[in-house]
Amino acid sequence: MKQFEIPAFYRSPIISRLKAQRKLEDPRKKDFSPSIIDFGKVRFIVARHFGFCYGVENAIEISYKALKENPDKKIYLLSQMIHNPDVNDDLTRNGIKFIQDTDGSQLIPWSEINSNDVVIIPAFGTTVEIESILKKIGVNVASYNTTCPFVEKVWNRSEKLGSDKHTVIIHGKYNHEETRATFSRSAQNAPVIIIKDIKEAAIIQQFIKKEISSEQFLSFFQGKYTEGFDPTIDLTKIGVVNQTTMLATETQEITDYLRETMIEKYGIEHIKEHIADTRDTLCYATNDNQSATFGLLEKDADFALVIGGYNSSNTTHLVELLEPKFPTYFIRSKDELISTELIEHFNIHSKTLEKTSQYIPNKTSPLDIIVTSGASCPDAMVDGVIQRLLDLLQISTTIEEAFSKI
Repeated sequence: MKQFEIPAFYRSPIISRLKAQRKLEDPRKKDFSPSIIDFGKVRFIVARHFGFCYGVENAIEISYKALKENPDKKIYLLSQMIHNPDVNDDLTRNGIKFIQDTDGSQLIPWSEINSNDVVIIPAFGTTVEIESILKKIGVNVASYNTTCPFVEKVWNRSEKLGSDKHTVIIHGKYNHEETRATFSRSAQNAPVIIIKDIKEAAIIQQFIKKEISSEQFLSFFQGKYTEGFDPTIDLTKIGVVNQTTMLATETQEITDYLRETMIEKYGIEHIKEHIADTRDTLCYATNDNQSATFGLLEKDADFALVIGGYNSSNTTHLVELLEPKFPTYFIRSKDELISTELIEHFNIHSKTLEKTSQYIPNKTSPLDIIVTSGASCPDAMVDGVIQRLLDLLQISTTIEEAFSKI
């Protein structure tokens, strides 16, 4: 497996060591049970897989390579490299500027960019329309294109679906950069519609079963389908792909649900003519992180910490999986651990920051804390959270002593 050259400050003495040990013990990544780092009075139950994935490390490496190779040029990112504020802040401190925000709103006019400038395409990829603008300006879009290979895999599958006369159904968040890019690519040769969850898949089922009209269907999904979309024609042969950071289990649930709908409508003997098998498009890293989170759910713990950017889709899904069982706190970094009495965290439902007091229970037995993070969170930030808790709890056990128990 490729080893990426990324700045040393993204690494960590605790997490890097833990991941190296796991790689030796489980090179094929078959074990999704968590590791326990035992510091005596506190035990950290750490997810088997979390943090930077291949696509993220690749994007960061290319971005810093662009800085190193072009010291005298203006360097731009189309939008946030990944959904992690610390990574993006470091890039901007090094002189990189963002052309757009995460919603696609223009921050720097295209007229200010010329062919001598460097434009980095982020890991989420970009739309055909934006790529055409850059090419018209004369920007070399290939030199620093950090689009994740697994995102490109979805695009390639969508192209194949279109060539086979399928309609592409994207399971994703409508305004997410990756979904906008996938929609744009898929729309080149296929009808496309975006759905966010199983409830919206049910609207598709209702139309197929003639429980709602075309007008009702198109009104519900307004702005989320390609021009000229005709559900009477375009929902007879479909294929489901996803925004790679969505829950893989939910994408599969949607696919299975629509498959059963097609079986009911056309019969099992004709099913291959009406829905494609697209399981091969699900991102391995997202799957591994989510499977590792299910491994955490098999344990008992006092509370869980999920670390990552608040606008990170894959991190939000980890919170969704954990919070039904544990008190779960979604934090950006160690700075949200204000004291042993107070934590600041993000509420994924109200989309607001909250403060919770007495989040650490008062108990005599060892305190068990679940720790995981999203795919755009540097290991150093996870390390910082663990170190911060050790300081707050005044733990004297050393890292060496803790690792000797693993």
